[in-house]
Amino acid sequence: MIDISKFIQGKNLTDLDIQVFTYIIDNIDNVLQQGVRQIAENNYTSAATVIRLSKKLGYTGFIDMYYNILPLVKTAENQQQTEVVEDFLEMTPQDFFKYNTLEDIEQFIQTVLHLHQNYIFIYATGFSGIAAEYLYKKLLVLGKKTVHASGTDSVGVFENNIEDIGVLVVISKSGETQQVIDKLNAAKEHKISTVSFTKETTNRVADLSDLNFKIIDNSKLDDRNMLPNIFFPRLLMVFEFIMKTYLERIK
Repeated sequence: MIDISKFIQGKNLTDLDIQVFTYIIDNIDNVLQQGVRQIAENNYTSAATVIRLSKKLGYTGFIDMYYNILPLVKTAENQQQTEVVEDFLEMTPQDFFKYNTLEDIEQFIQTVLHLHQNYIFIYATGFSGIAAEYLYKKLLVLGKKTVHASGTDSVGVFENNIEDIGVLVVISKSGETQQVIDKLNAAKEHKISTVSFTKETTNRVADLSDLNFKIIDNSKLDDRNMLPNIFFPRLLMVFEFIMKTYLERIK
């Protein structure tokens, strides 16, 4: 069963929209042949509803939506059916530099690690919060003024200290976590620099950030992090590579 929550989060879909989208996901192998009218008929609605749904999700139409979600759904299905992944433990430099550059790391060093007067504020929720705490402690031992907060903390931790924040660093595997998006919007209003770490595909958190690091996510539709995935090990490796580059610079 495919988790559709990250597809629909923040899209203001109706119950009928969700029903139709779930139907499309569950019948991904034949919905293209069915066409918009048949999909609508099978869900007791109109073709216009299907078209509006695709546009609410950010696509130009049903065909555009189909070809964008097809590879994601197929990848998720294959991972659920496969017990052993041959290259599961393999992490190569290409994993990182396919989507990021050394210039991105230099920008992180200048924006975050060379910040002196104000605080670095790190925010994440769920499993991403574990990685955020690691980064927080890593920065503390380097002598950086850092504040760390998660979804369980009061919003006041961020709002009441916003005048002293020099940069906001967020982590969101999906790139669609609404609490993270809210923090980015607030930071933008106060002209605070923002850095994010997300999956490699298009997402709202990446779009809102001044600097975004893209980490390959093997299970893009696994919102609950139930499947084997090396997104977070890759993320920690990126942290360490950034720190290595920084320490080499100051030496």
